[in-house]
Amino acid sequence: MTKFIKIIAMIIAIAMVATCLIACGKTEDGNDVANNGESAGNSQTSTFKVGLTGPLTGDYAIYGMAAQRGAEIAFEEINALGGIQFDFRAEDDQGDGEIAVNAYNTLVDWGMQMFVGSVTTGAAIAVSSVAYEDRVFCLTPSASSVDVIDGKDNMYQVCFTDPNQGVASADYMAENTPDAKVAVIYRNDDAYSQGIHDTFVSEAKEKNLSVVYEGTFTKDTATDFSVQINAAKAAGADTVFLPIYYQPASVILDQANKAGYTPTFFGVDGMDGILTMEGFDTKLAEGVMLLTPFAADAKDEKTQNFVKKYNEKYNETPNQFAADGYDAAYILYEAITKGEITSDMSNSDICSKLIETFATLSVDGLTGKGMTWKSTGEVSKAPMAVVIKDGKYVLPENK
Repeated sequence: MTKFIKIIAMIIAIAMVATCLIACGKTEDGNDVANNGESAGNSQTSTFKVGLTGPLTGDYAIYGMAAQRGAEIAFEEINALGGIQFDFRAEDDQGDGEIAVNAYNTLVDWGMQMFVGSVTTGAAIAVSSVAYEDRVFCLTPSASSVDVIDGKDNMYQVCFTDPNQGVASADYMAENTPDAKVAVIYRNDDAYSQGIHDTFVSEAKEKNLSVVYEGTFTKDTATDFSVQINAAKAAGADTVFLPIYYQPASVILDQANKAGYTPTFFGVDGMDGILTMEGFDTKLAEGVMLLTPFAADAKDEKTQNFVKKYNEKYNETPNQFAADGYDAAYILYEAITKGEITSDMSNSDICSKLIETFATLSVDGLTGKGMTWKSTGEVSKAPMAVVIKDGKYVLPENK
């Protein structure tokens, strides 16, 4: 009987040791594992909450919806890999700063750990100050003003900055149409438009590009451009640079056409979206050029796969903002992986670790190869020129 009791005791002891080893995370080969069977501390076991704010309704909804959809496709792809997981949620900010702050706070209450936004510059500037105080890491897909990132070490950009767009546009014209007579029509109460205008004019002067007219408008006067169009025409401008969003650009194209004025119109990334604008005659945009980091007709496999998925899911061709949203998701994924970040870390610790990781991060995306970031949050990549032909954005060589 005593022998039997000893045997039972030994069995119980062995079971207790085995249980302890499992609870302590030891496998047969001695490797540490988490209780769910993955490596302890491995970010692949984490689920992160990521939020986005953007204009999902209103005048700028084309931008916000595209960024949201691009990000959703990317997060779905990442989650399907079975490692790091993302819980993604978007809130409407209508492109308004005050609404954007409220939308951001809603996401914070939900438990957001990282922020993709805001989509437009004005809203992003408003939110960036609040997020800086909260120590929430921010990666805006498309807000391009330097004011978004200025003095905020937690704020990073996917798109190139306004100054870069202005410089690149002037350089492109100087190289390809050096004898052009250029008119500039810009919105002087908008940080995005004003910023691109300023650097364009400065660079044009450096490159001896002839700027023959500069016309301005405001949000409240964006319905009648007859004065600006007639002045540009009278100055002999054969190229009109439009560092503005697609809504006022569509009005300018329509009114210029009615006035019999047919210069080459040259836009920036804010022009992207004009082809899907409700009620706009895309024939008016034929031949319009713009600088963008993304062209849906590019022949690389990554772009073609994304365009196919986007078309199948939303029945439309993705624009640059969709590609920006897609890249933002993968950039966060790459940074989390490289930084060995886990979702049980505090928002402040996640933010600090991402800032540290971005200093050495390099990502190949839809909108740039080998994208890197300065400590200011500014991305380093080069824009490309596209032209609108038959209602599509195409590379100049594919015209």
